[in-house]
Amino acid sequence: MQSPLICRVTALDLVLQRRPWPFADQRRAEIDAHFAEQQRLNPNLWNGRVLLGRDPLFSGERLSASYFETDFASFLAWRDWGFPDREVFNGFGMGALLASDGAFVCGVMGQQTANAGRIYFPSGTPDLDDIRGDTVDIAGSVMRELEEETGLLPSDCRGDADWHCIYTGPALAMMQILRVDMPGDALRARIESNLAQQQNPELAGIHLVRSRADLNAQMPRFVTAFIETQLPA
Repeated sequence: MQSPLICRVTALDLVLQRRPWPFADQRRAEIDAHFAEQQRLNPNLWNGRVLLGRDPLFSGERLSASYFETDFASFLAWRDWGFPDREVFNGFGMGALLASDGAFVCGVMGQQTANAGRIYFPSGTPDLDDIRGDTVDIAGSVMRELEEETGLLPSDCRGDADWHCIYTGPALAMMQILRVDMPGDALRARIESNLAQQQNPELAGIHLVRSRADLNAQMPRFVTAFIETQLPA
């Protein structure tokens, strides 16, 4: 995986295209067998529809890319098999929760998810709920995932105007800092209280990052790359 490319933009121009995915069509039988095995190991997995990206272009303060629709089974196989189609990326939004005392707030993914144990900001691969006409609404996706994972509402935070884009080749994380007027420990307690009331929460816990010492091996490189640019030296 290439070293992360980090760009800050103010506009996301993400166009939805109706197009086939040769990888998914040509390896359908293998993909179906792989997903059946993953479902055997984790019955909570569901083969819904997701959106993947192609042709990213950073120009000034704008990110442009095209998206297409596929099934989760194909996405999972592409990920698990080492990203065999190098022209495709998983382009998703992340809400980088920032508490009033400077702590970043991340979630630990639950055992029933496809990323069990990994530590992320609220996020998710975009799906059909994020389509607005012929565009993909990453800002709306971030707010939807924020509420689903943490119980926080758009009114609970203030989003910065710009996006921090971290591109690694297979992944393109579009992070928006979401500022919350609450210290980190209190925000963690509020989210954990919400998780305790959910029947099947996506998150197993909350991880605070106040310094480089709080970075964790279970945090993907695009998350740590972003946090490192925000923390004092």
